[in-house]
Amino acid sequence: MTNSAPIEVSFVIPARNEEAVLAQSLASVQTAASAAGVTFEIIVSNDDSTDRTREIALAAGAQVVDVKLHNIGAVRNAGAALATGRILFFLDADTLLPAKTLQAALRAIDAGAVGGGGAVVFEEGLSSFQLSLAALFTWYWQNWNGWAAGCNIFVKRADFEAIGGFDTQYFAAEERYLSDALKTRGRFVILKEGVITSARKLRIYSTSHMIKVALKALIWNRGQLKRREGLEILYDAPREAVQSPESSVQSQTKS
Repeated sequence: MTNSAPIEVSFVIPARNEEAVLAQSLASVQTAASAAGVTFEIIVSNDDSTDRTREIALAAGAQVVDVKLHNIGAVRNAGAALATGRILFFLDADTLLPAKTLQAALRAIDAGAVGGGGAVVFEEGLSSFQLSLAALFTWYWQNWNGWAAGCNIFVKRADFEAIGGFDTQYFAAEERYLSDALKTRGRFVILKEGVITSARKLRIYSTSHMIKVALKALIWNRGQLKRREGLEILYDAPREAVQSPESSVQSQTKS
């Protein structure tokens, strides 16, 4: 990171008790941004963590904004409010950013897109059945509807601010409504390049439970998504102690 030139990309990462995974996520961002040759800043929006999330973020050189919101859209907005970059890139604390994905996003912005998202690849270790279900959901979410995934959203800051950021009425599927709002501003793209995200919820919870959660995001009406009840898996899921090996970045991004 540098203080001698205007910031080009602001990475915003919401985090709640993410000490097991955050350092690797931040390292992937730094590596990708350095490879892209852009000036950047990393902002961790720390949502009332009780572990070492804050200390890990600071040790990695990130800015930290401490909040007690327990609403993912509001937490992301709090981080974006500190951003100075021309482009905002929203990731999750358990997500790794390959360099080619950042470079593809920058090219899309330079080609006139207001923003977009990209593929989401789960780390290794899932069954073929789980991978098939994840691929089906992702295809419907991104390719059929053109919605970005919450762990992989990039957008011009001016357009993000123009629509008021994430709609904090929603406790789930907030990226769906952000995507639709940004489409009113201009071209919104879904790239083939993607991020690698944790499959921890698929290890912790049964496949049938995860299907129910996915269906809620797809078919619940807006009123139901405005209540936290029934969405505890998205906010208070148990945390694993060990992060998957970084080697998964190389193997999963070849597809």
